[in-house]
Amino acid sequence: MSIVTVQLGQCGNQVGHELFDVLCSDAPEGGRREYSTASCERFFHQTTRGELVARAVLIDMEPKVINQSISRAATSGRWRFCVHGPRHRDVVEELMRREVERCDRLAGLMAMMSVAGGTGSGVGTYVTQCLRDIYPKSFILNHLTWPYGTGEVIVQNYNSVLTLAHLYQLSDAILVHENDTVHRICSQLLNIKHISFGDVNGVIAHQLGSVLQPALTADSYGGYSRNPLGELVSALACHPEYKLLSVCTVPQMPSASMAYSTFNWPSLLKHLRQMLISNTKMDEGIDWQVRPPAGSERTRSFNTSLANLLILRGKDVYSAETGGFEDPALYTSWLSSEEAFNVWKSPVPFNKYEKCATLVSNSQALLRPLDNMVGKAWNMFASRAYIHQYVKFGISEEDFLDSFTSLEQVISSYNQLS
Repeated sequence: MSIVTVQLGQCGNQVGHELFDVLCSDAPEGGRREYSTASCERFFHQTTRGELVARAVLIDMEPKVINQSISRAATSGRWRFCVHGPRHRDVVEELMRREVERCDRLAGLMAMMSVAGGTGSGVGTYVTQCLRDIYPKSFILNHLTWPYGTGEVIVQNYNSVLTLAHLYQLSDAILVHENDTVHRICSQLLNIKHISFGDVNGVIAHQLGSVLQPALTADSYGGYSRNPLGELVSALACHPEYKLLSVCTVPQMPSASMAYSTFNWPSLLKHLRQMLISNTKMDEGIDWQVRPPAGSERTRSFNTSLANLLILRGKDVYSAETGGFEDPALYTSWLSSEEAFNVWKSPVPFNKYEKCATLVSNSQALLRPLDNMVGKAWNMFASRAYIHQYVKFGISEEDFLDSFTSLEQVISSYNQLS
């Protein structure tokens, strides 16, 4: 089954390009025809001349970023984007229909966007609404890039509140990457001295690719997963009040260091489990003092999960022992660990890593950044800062209050996980 991506704004288009580049580079490297075929069917369609064309629609209010993405893809010589034309609702809907009709079987739609402002947050939310109207029964996954805490746009917290509150009603699941976290990965793990947006987008693409590439699930009966978005949503977003997903991947290191490094599954999984429970986003500086609670009482430092999906790729993957993630103490009391934990595996190495473990978690991991963002936006709203800029374009104070109420309910729900 195939996934159609919608790349929105500068951020969504740049991350989308990096993602397709990772996917295209990774598929042939596995050396396994079934894996490569499943990957290509999922993300590309082929022309009569055998060219790979990404199953994607690119949207922006300015053509510059889209033109750059199209040019860079064509220059690679391995894959390309399809070029269509202007940007209006009817045209966007027609482009989506065209891409969907190219799929023999549609797994779902993935919208990639920023929440800080611009085309990504505003038009991205509108396009997601259109997609929900046109494809009411299809899975929709929104991938959001969270802005730097120090600020990219003066009204980024307003934009984030409005965007996230609306997407929460439209999307089946919301997968979040925080720019601050990815920046630290670039600096501390990849040893990049002068970090560019390309470096940040490359890390995001690596982690997304490790989630989306073909893998064997418990129900795949010897073949690769046929409905990746459906199975992802079913495994992680089992309750409509809990839709926020975070991602951790180990190992991550400079490419020059890979040839001199060896990894084993017990060590990788031990680090990843501790990253989960201590809410540490990197396998450097892990707080090893945080332990699962012995009884029903939860500590504030412990990251309680609703559901977790572990994805293992590479050599000796079937020997990996994952029992540590089945511990009931990791999860909320009202869902059994058998229902809350799933594992996918693939013996094919991913993106040059001999062994790679990725954890997609629906937990309290995003509670703090969400609470901080809503708090900052509320403080601005209380002083009526910049509200007139929104009111003149039809967004009322009641719209803001509704969005605050919606997200405060989300925060309350995640706080009460126990």
